Amino acid sequence: MTHELTAHGLTVDELAARAGVTVRTIRFYSTRGLLPPPEIGPRRVGRYGQEHLSRLALIEELQQQGMTLAAIERYLRRLPTDLNAQDLAIHRALVASWTPDAAEEITREQLERRAGRPLEEGDIDRLGAMDVLVRTDEPDVYQVDPALVHLGVRLLDLPITLETILAARSVVVEHTREAARELSRLFREEVWEPYRQRETDPEQVESVRSLSAHMQPMVVQALVTAFRRSMREELRPVFPGEHGDGAP
Repeated sequence: MTHELTAHGLTVDELAARAGVTVRTIRFYSTRGLLPPPEIGPRRVGRYGQEHLSRLALIEELQQQGMTLAAIERYLRRLPTDLNAQDLAIHRALVASWTPDAAEEITREQLERRAGRPLEEGDIDRLGAMDVLVRTDEPDVYQVDPALVHLGVRLLDLPITLETILAARSVVVEHTREAARELSRLFREEVWEPYRQRETDPEQVESVRSLSAHMQPMVVQALVTAFRRSMREELRPVFPGEHGDGAP
């Protein structure tokens, strides 16, 4: 399905089903300049691509942050114009990473409509291993992370086994926890404790305490940037013809 999407695109109705919004919403966003125009295909039918899906997901995340449409317009205008679907997905992950988890309970039918394809049990298992969804006590009802659905479905088309996904997840969890532990230790020992010992004003102490929450977006972005650079370096011997521009 991913290859079909790249080659042929989606109609506005298919895009609405995949994104979980209405056709009216898509047309409204388009008139406001929040979505780029579709490519016009045969019979003058507009065709939408992965970039439109990713942009809709980013808009949804920004709305959950409480941003108005006017603020979202300004936000999107500041983004580079050459961002592809993967860049937008990463950008949404950065936006979502410092917000409370907002799992959504949906049925198998709704999940398949979002995915744009039928899903086998093995697909459900792999999505679960990627933390995209969690099974519930009800058959064919899942707790789904909306921020990861489209990315997870795209990964289903790659030749990656469930065992490989689980192994990769273990590596990521182990090292991110270690990074979080060390960063928390640095903040506690080098910032919080010295300041708490010097400062007696409760309001000032509380403002520094809240600093850790404000730092999370910057820390997450720094971690993602460092990870992508490290991956380019590690993959360079594997793909000697590449210079790093297309690496993850």
